[in-house]
Amino acid sequence: MTNSNGTRLKLALPTKNLEDPTLSFLSAAGLRVHRPNPRQYVASIPAVPQIEVTFQRAWDIFTKVDEASVDLGITGLDIFSERHEDDDNVIVIADQLGFGKAELVFAVPESWIDITSIADLAELSVEYKEQGRDLRIVTKYHHTTRRWLYTKGITHFTLVDAEGALEAAPSLGYADLIVDISATGTTLRENHLKQIAGGTILKSQTCLIGNRRELANSPAKRAGTKTLLELIEAHLRADHYISITCNLRGSSPQALAASLNADTRLSGLLGPSISDVYPRAAENGAAWYTCTLVVERTLLDEAVTHLRSTGGTDITVFTPSYVFSERSDLYDRLLAQLDRTE
Repeated sequence: MTNSNGTRLKLALPTKNLEDPTLSFLSAAGLRVHRPNPRQYVASIPAVPQIEVTFQRAWDIFTKVDEASVDLGITGLDIFSERHEDDDNVIVIADQLGFGKAELVFAVPESWIDITSIADLAELSVEYKEQGRDLRIVTKYHHTTRRWLYTKGITHFTLVDAEGALEAAPSLGYADLIVDISATGTTLRENHLKQIAGGTILKSQTCLIGNRRELANSPAKRAGTKTLLELIEAHLRADHYISITCNLRGSSPQALAASLNADTRLSGLLGPSISDVYPRAAENGAAWYTCTLVVERTLLDEAVTHLRSTGGTDITVFTPSYVFSERSDLYDRLLAQLDRTE
């Protein structure tokens, strides 16, 4: 199926549990989604007019991207892992959007006191095989679970289709254990299930996926995608940095720069920016300068101490909304993936 919208870039966003976090994330990145009616399933992003937004179930977004009904989509890495095949047209463009974090895990009944690790589970599967039965695992993630178990040397098992709430399957008797996505483990514990050591199949979060062929064949769609990626990437990068400004007294900008650069971790991304200050009252001795530098957020206390040691005062700290680098790494990675398109 071919996208009939020409140069229009279609982006699918998830509904239900991921809808509000996705809209909040995009808004914080300067990509506010405009939807006049919350019941509408089509919207726009005023900052990037060429993008048309549609809302779909997270599990359906992969299919919509693969068949080119949409060009881009935000969904979970767990879903991509489950649905992805070598011959499909779907690529991961940004694999860490920073929200919707969860883990795909094995969970067994709490009453299985002797089963505490994946090694124990492997032994149990062999015991069951000797008794003429397979270990029954209920999950929506058949492909991911099967691939992972094979890598662990576990081959005696049967995957059961999900019927209603997976957590109830062991107590209802139609499965021995479950494989499911879990953010906190609370639902598992409430259903008397426990995770086992080494039983995490996948660490998941939201990701941006795209249709390889549509993006490879349309410069206009790549341009819209580049704008989207630039803002997302700069916003994500900004979470790791703070901007610090202070006043310093010194003999010259060069002397202050030399002092500040004594610790390269605390002197800014490239180095400090230093400019003249013109005091309202006459000052005796050294001149005043203002200094601005951007450092990693975790180094705030050290950076303030470092500035004070050079005579810094009137120190203010700001959180940037964006930190752009010379190039967009995400877009460069996308181009590299598209270069491999046959």
